[in-house]
Amino acid sequence: MSSIRKIAKNLGVLFVAQMITYVMGFFITMYTARYLGAAGFGILSLALSITGIFGVFGDLGLSTLMIRDIARDKSITNKYMTNFAIIKVALVCLMFGLIALTVNIIGYSKLVDNVIYLITLSVALNSFGGVLTAVFQANEKMEYLSVNYVINSTLMLVGTAIGIYYQLDVTFFALLYVISTGLVLIPTFLIYVWKFSWPKIEVDLSLWKPSIKEAWPFGITGLLVNIYYWIDSVILSIMVGTEVVGWYNAAYKLIVVILFIPTVLNVVVFPIMSKLYVTSKDSLKLVYEKYFKYMAILGIPIGVGTTLLADKIILLIFGNQYIPSIIALQILIWSSVILFMSGAFSRLLEASNQQLVLTKITAICAVLNIVLNVILIPRYSFIGASFVTVVTELASFVLTLRITSSKGYGLTKKEGSDLLKIIFASAVMAAFLICFRSLNLFVLIVLASIVYFIILFLVKGIDEEDKRIFKEAINNK
Repeated sequence: MSSIRKIAKNLGVLFVAQMITYVMGFFITMYTARYLGAAGFGILSLALSITGIFGVFGDLGLSTLMIRDIARDKSITNKYMTNFAIIKVALVCLMFGLIALTVNIIGYSKLVDNVIYLITLSVALNSFGGVLTAVFQANEKMEYLSVNYVINSTLMLVGTAIGIYYQLDVTFFALLYVISTGLVLIPTFLIYVWKFSWPKIEVDLSLWKPSIKEAWPFGITGLLVNIYYWIDSVILSIMVGTEVVGWYNAAYKLIVVILFIPTVLNVVVFPIMSKLYVTSKDSLKLVYEKYFKYMAILGIPIGVGTTLLADKIILLIFGNQYIPSIIALQILIWSSVILFMSGAFSRLLEASNQQLVLTKITAICAVLNIVLNVILIPRYSFIGASFVTVVTELASFVLTLRITSSKGYGLTKKEGSDLLKIIFASAVMAAFLICFRSLNLFVLIVLASIVYFIILFLVKGIDEEDKRIFKEAINNK
């Protein structure tokens, strides 16, 4: 099966699973935010932010290293899995200690502390599950990964309904993360045993030090990324309060939903790019270029459309108590547009053993994010935090583009021309949205999408090579 076929097959499986997951996630977020109110939702979001930052220490890049190395050599699967699972015991203890220290220094209320510790436990369980799911991803068995997503979302949705029905508080909603994550480990382990093998204890102490040395750039990169994703919520909680955190995160949760598209593609493409780096540089370049183009085709119109329809979206999903979230969504959406397109650069650096370069770039952006948040949040609250998120992603985009360009993988004139065509088609779509704004939101989205793709085809934003790739992707022979 060609790389394109593998990408299409795995992308299709994950896309369906993620669509189901995010539809359920949409209702989970909507009903949780409405039920808990901005203050309660802010506490839950704060807990997810803090554990999102420190949760990296429970893995420290080992799962990413597993995916890359096992994708190249399947014979090391059991050795990596058992040794990395043992290493993660120490890492999880480190994670708990760092979170406890941070929570006590800040001095949150007992309720907030309890919610944070419960979410931390769910992150720890998820870290151990990551050892198994890394094997699935490295073997390009995305259907097994998809089972996890669907089961977890189903448990969360059922639990949310129970919490609202019995009028339980925010502590239950935090406990729900622990229950769902723990239960998902059962089918994950059973699938691994069924499709691969029963794990054998194969301790190799000589593997530990070089593995940690190789993995830590992935982990630190993840930590730094999570810092500039989540530190704004922590700073907001300290300087402004949890209600504002709730408004900000209502918009942020919608951004996370939108990001399922590049997230799915990253999961599918990374092991393939890792192999192509050592087998076919020409194929790697093709995958990289098409990754960028297709993410631009999807990301730019999403940014334009969400900016124009943000008020309709927020009021429909969260209600009048989240009106302040409208402007946050209009700003934050552009961070997702940048993320759509920058994913090609990041995956290329990781797949080509340049993870340390990516770590340095991320460190620069994390420092920039923290400094700007400390300056702007006291004066502009969550609006300032929203602008900082966009500026940080833009800085990351420029730096990764510069590095990949120096290695011969930059944007060509053709890709620049394609970008102009995408922007033109998005502008026409924007005019349509402004003219027919009074229509039903869902009707408006469907019609605007049709207008966008018609214009894109007319200006030849989809060329013959793209058509050939699509045909190969769906060809079953």
